[in-house]
Amino acid sequence: MQTLVECVPNFSEGRDSAVVEAIIRALLAGPDVYLLDKEMDADHNRSVITIAGTRESVGKAALRGISEAAELIDLNHHQGAHPRLGATDVVPFVPIAGVTLEDCVRIAEWVAEESWRRFKIPTYLYEAAARKPERKNLENIRRGQFEGVSEEVRTNPERRPDFGEAALHPTAGATVVGARKFLIAYNINLSTPDVTLAKAIAKKIRASSGGFACVKAMGVELQARNLAQVSINLTDFETTSLGTVFDAVVEEAAGQGVQVVGSEIVGLVPRRALQDAAVHYLRIEDFRPELIVENRLEQVLNAQAPQPCPAEAPLRALAEEFVSAVAAPTPTPGGGSVAALAGALAAGLGEMVCGVSLKRKSLEVHHTALGATRSRLTALRGRLMENVDRDAQSYEAVLRAFKLPRSTDAEQVTRNQGIEAASKTAAAVPMETAEMAVAVAREIESLSGITISHAASDLRVAASLAETAQRGGIENARANLPSIRDEGWLRDVAARLQALETA
Repeated sequence: MQTLVECVPNFSEGRDSAVVEAIIRALLAGPDVYLLDKEMDADHNRSVITIAGTRESVGKAALRGISEAAELIDLNHHQGAHPRLGATDVVPFVPIAGVTLEDCVRIAEWVAEESWRRFKIPTYLYEAAARKPERKNLENIRRGQFEGVSEEVRTNPERRPDFGEAALHPTAGATVVGARKFLIAYNINLSTPDVTLAKAIAKKIRASSGGFACVKAMGVELQARNLAQVSINLTDFETTSLGTVFDAVVEEAAGQGVQVVGSEIVGLVPRRALQDAAVHYLRIEDFRPELIVENRLEQVLNAQAPQPCPAEAPLRALAEEFVSAVAAPTPTPGGGSVAALAGALAAGLGEMVCGVSLKRKSLEVHHTALGATRSRLTALRGRLMENVDRDAQSYEAVLRAFKLPRSTDAEQVTRNQGIEAASKTAAAVPMETAEMAVAVAREIESLSGITISHAASDLRVAASLAETAQRGGIENARANLPSIRDEGWLRDVAARLQALETA
């Protein structure tokens, strides 16, 4: 796996295991996505699912989870100790291997935009993806929860989502999407049901109230256990460690005659965080990570492993699979899929040129424009990559329709209707590809003169690919029109194709 991104979606359901399992199945329904952990909390009425996937797959997985949660969870009937804004409440992306935080920001932006476009669920961007300083903190976005924000968003422009209208989804609310460093969800349970004390301790230790840096905390009641809990998020455990916040909570609770009865980690935790806690409490002198046998073994094995030559086959292997599928003696994937891939490659080249140019201080005056262009190209690339599959699937549906029985008049009518419906989709998908290719070409053209000079050839290649995608999309759309009899629909398509021809 060349890239690895962690995604930790939080869903507003922690009591119905059937609902949570259905959401997990949706998350894992695509390739290159893996379940790492699941946590269900009945008191919070919330589930935290940890998945990992490639840069290309993890955003699609998140969208599948958001869609399934919207179908199964109604916030109008949801109650729990944890604040929530959406059925899918929050979706953070975390860089693990082969990706940067900036890459995760782009994934988050694409998921946020697609959630609104596909499901009409408004979305907010937070943490590193935030577009407003006050939205870096999740609690600022979620203040008022589903019920309060549903009312305020209609009249207060400051509460409007980053994607969507001034209204929440009637049952799924809104979703907060972002990118961040590794976060540890850490809860400390007190030997008292007094939630007022837990809230007071939380206020004492959290950064927003003058406590520890990179600490978010709140007090909640665990009715099932008759305990109060200090629920903590450590957004940077290297700045403030598990041991530091645990000691602080113990001290504050003891001052009120209360003990800590235990703590829990929700989701996964980096080995380094527990290692640091162990060193803290054991007071090990002159500790080095190499003293841990697993760490030392990893060092030795990594040092002895053969290093891949840059000229070797990883990139070729990635391309070979798709090219071989195109070359196979089957109707799909065909020209429409290839056109969509050409458009995605054009967008990807544009993103690369933007990213490299953003590193140049000499181009600082253009950084805002470059960042905005890169975000738009990322969204277009994601949609074009989807069309690689959608085009093949739509044409396969046409082939299935032609195989429908036609022995009777009724069967003939059903077959004709099936062929027409499938043909409309098979024409619409490549037409969308062509329209997105035009948008990519415009974005590429806008980069002329504001990027590094050495990237001029990359931009020319990108422009040529976008033109190929445009032409390929048009031709494949036209190829599916002869089976369509809907004259009104055909007139609309003819107008769109004419506009594409002259774009």
